[in-house]
Amino acid sequence: MSDPIQSEYRQMMNGLAGGVDEMLNGKTKPRKVAFVILMAEFGKIEGGRVNYISNGEREDCISMMKEWIARVEGRYADEGGNA
Repeated sequence: MSDPIQSEYRQMMNGLAGGVDEMLNGKTKPRKVAFVILMAEFGKIEGGRVNYISNGEREDCISMMKEWIARVEGRYADEGGNA
């Protein structure tokens, strides 16, 4: 797997992730809220590079993104029948 963050964005994305994690979870252990940040340069998204950082396990974050994509594409309904 290639590096999830281009070197020129690494420090910035690590700072963002640390700040988001602090706001969502504070000092709570274990953490309660997981997040994913995706970042790409305008004009370079299609066929370009997407940078990724999260505070969760890779497999959990992949599941989160798959569920979100299914929801926005209208392919997901929760147990209550809501999309």
